[in-house]
Amino acid sequence: MYLTHLSLTNFRCFSRLELETPRRILLLVGQNAQGKTTILEACYYLATFESFHTQTDRQLVNFIAAQDNLPVTRLVAHYSRHGSTHKLEVRLIMENGSNGGSRLRREILLDGVKKNTNDALGHLMAVLFLPQMTQILEGGPDERRRYINQALVQVVPGYAAALSDYQQALSQRNALLKQLNEKGGDAALLDTWDELIAKRGAVIIHARIKALVELERQASQVHQILTHQTELLRLYYQPAYDPLPKPNGQIALPIQTGADRSGLSLEQIQNGFLQRLSELHSEEIARGVTTIGPHRDELRVIGNGIDLGDYGSRGQIRTAILSLKLAEVAWMKERSGEWPVLLLDEILAELDTGRRADLMTYLGEYEQAFLSTADRGLFSPEFVGKSTIWQVAGGTVTPTEL
Repeated sequence: MYLTHLSLTNFRCFSRLELETPRRILLLVGQNAQGKTTILEACYYLATFESFHTQTDRQLVNFIAAQDNLPVTRLVAHYSRHGSTHKLEVRLIMENGSNGGSRLRREILLDGVKKNTNDALGHLMAVLFLPQMTQILEGGPDERRRYINQALVQVVPGYAAALSDYQQALSQRNALLKQLNEKGGDAALLDTWDELIAKRGAVIIHARIKALVELERQASQVHQILTHQTELLRLYYQPAYDPLPKPNGQIALPIQTGADRSGLSLEQIQNGFLQRLSELHSEEIARGVTTIGPHRDELRVIGNGIDLGDYGSRGQIRTAILSLKLAEVAWMKERSGEWPVLLLDEILAELDTGRRADLMTYLGEYEQAFLSTADRGLFSPEFVGKSTIWQVAGGTVTPTEL
């Protein structure tokens, strides 16, 4: 898979941008706050329909255009997938609201046909690395769940829909638990929500089990190369509802022991989850919240037996995140048969000389990669010679000769 054309209208700092994108490696060169990262953001938004810099789509609308009456922001990607060409378009349309203000409506069109978000996910795939993504390890469990979800929604059919349904059902179940806690009532009212949460939650847990086993295999190989065989990387999935049966009296195992859940079927997970939800009715009514399920899952990343999130050095954490992201590329290729577009923002500034060289070797294997940098000198002359260079300044993009 690779992009052939990118068009932006009223997106961030770009009022209008039309780009014929190169097949292999593109270097976006320029000072900070000139628009380099915005181009990467646009590509990633077209793949995931989420921005990595904003909380709401409204913030993506060009500031000057937003002063006009009801502006429209458009992002359009032309790309090749499985030998066929496609067009993906996202429109962010400002409209008059019923209260006299304005509201933003999003439309997604795939090859000219309107799609909902869940149906459009996965048609254009991208993997993103930002310097601040060290928060995947250093931040809370929600950062790691978000990392897992952003990968799975692009390649696992039905995952996005299951996640959306689960979150809606969870909200309704929590509201009912709070009501039962405050006002009393029949706990059997929870049964309907238990069934929906167990059904959709099982899809999420089952997909995470399989994906994390596959990602660990890829990430471990990449990490050994980047660390020159000095570090072993492991991923430990800790589901809040653990579908593995535990003998009576068994104590919790240390994190390094791990557990093999890969043989569990979707039906086994669903039935066990439903039973456990029923068993916890009294406790959860007392707390007023759902205490188990994929919304509370955890993932720990271990390097040579050390939990990198708690004890890893800055260099170890950066290298582990890079290993995860490069593994994500290979995993998507393995799952879908297509390379995702790789988006790297100021990545070389975060690496030492040896790991820069290792990374540039990896990039030569991928179908398409976009890299932003404020310092072209971080790249070797050989790498630059194989790349297309664009200078980005003041919201304009200019091809540059070598």
